[in-house]
Amino acid sequence: MNYETVVGLEVHVELSTKSKIFCGCTTEFGGEPNTHVCPVCTGMPGSLPVMNKSVVEFAIRAGLALNCDITRYNKFDRKNYFYPDLPKAYQVSQLYLPICQNGKVEIEVDGVKKYIGIHEIHMEEDAGKLIHDPWDDCTLVDYNRCGVPLLEIVSEADFRSADEVIAYLTKLRDIMMYLGVSDCKMQEGSMRADVNVSVRPVGQKEFGTRSEMKNMNSFKAIFRAINFEAKRQIEILEEGGKVVQETRRWDENKDASFAMRSKENAQDYRYFPEPDLLPIEISESWIEEVESNLPELPEDKRARYISEFGLSEYDAGVITSAKQLAYLFEDTTAICGKPKEACNLIMGELMRLLSETSALPEDINVDPKKAADLINLIADGKINRSVGKEVFEEIFRNDVEPVKYVEEKGLLMLNDDSLVSETIDKVIADNPKSVDDFKSGKEKAFGFLVGQTMKALKGKANPQAVNKILKEKLKSL
Repeated sequence: MNYETVVGLEVHVELSTKSKIFCGCTTEFGGEPNTHVCPVCTGMPGSLPVMNKSVVEFAIRAGLALNCDITRYNKFDRKNYFYPDLPKAYQVSQLYLPICQNGKVEIEVDGVKKYIGIHEIHMEEDAGKLIHDPWDDCTLVDYNRCGVPLLEIVSEADFRSADEVIAYLTKLRDIMMYLGVSDCKMQEGSMRADVNVSVRPVGQKEFGTRSEMKNMNSFKAIFRAINFEAKRQIEILEEGGKVVQETRRWDENKDASFAMRSKENAQDYRYFPEPDLLPIEISESWIEEVESNLPELPEDKRARYISEFGLSEYDAGVITSAKQLAYLFEDTTAICGKPKEACNLIMGELMRLLSETSALPEDINVDPKKAADLINLIADGKINRSVGKEVFEEIFRNDVEPVKYVEEKGLLMLNDDSLVSETIDKVIADNPKSVDDFKSGKEKAFGFLVGQTMKALKGKANPQAVNKILKEKLKSL
């Protein structure tokens, strides 16, 4: 029997507000344990929450970008459960009237486009963090993360493969980052997903029994977990067994999932309206104001870069993969007026340096003016591209002024054809075997002779002049 995989996602996105959802404590990542806390976020008796308006605005922003209907009248509910990292023994969330509903996101996998439905987006507070200490055989609790605002983006069960899930998560992350809603640093838990997986015979309308893997914060792990879990369930069904609804833990080292507990249902949480928070009424004028301030999103940027700047679809995709890359490209292009050169600089040298230094795009601190000055130095024939690579690395690492650096280091390009000619004569005389190899049709020999000439001239010669003069001299031999 052929089976179909069905996946639904609940994606938790930590918001980039400065303070928590119901108090004034900082949302900054890290810090000494239990130093970013107050009576409100630790649930002390008598403390009352106060709604952070920015959280609502961020939720509206995300909802509009994901084609959702904005709920004009919405409220909070208590989700009751006891766990050591939740000191109040309940979480303030939204069950009955979430702020955003009925959205959709278009994805593309292997050239095929499809829409993924978004059932809802709701606001809620995060819980703390448990730290397991193997030395003392105990578990410690850090409440710093308690009360950090979250958006939970709940998809419909529209995914049919792990590839579709990764395409959706990638697009979702890009949109959230462009909106400024979240930094989506998965390694810091700013974006994580609960993955619900089931299988069913091809052609069957009813969903199979699902299992859930919670708090997954790696695309690689999510991809592997979906494929493993689908295979596990198919094997159970093929052997005549029955899949049990449960929460499972993904073990990255063992490349397998393991049962944790039977899956809770909504009634297990005993939801009821949050008595300490008033309902939120969102006016049309507020929605219009938020919508008018939405930034250009990645998909629109890609289309504009292709039509306005003539970039290839691939290049435009890489440039818009992080908003820091896109802003650097746009600002540099605005200064120097050379979009192709700005794109090449980012795609080549910048991406190489990011890889070498294990830096992320959000860590980029390259001044667009300096990048534009470097591009102009190359375009004006004042330095060659080899020197340009050296200069850009200095800009990246040490924030140097390119014009000043080139002058101080004596890197301006030599335009003395007589000196180039004399140097080539010496290179030809010193490398007779390479000359013979070239004359016998070995093109690599020509590249070697060019390299020797550039080395002798300390990389400051005009490569075009070197190629032209060397060819003329070799032809005359």
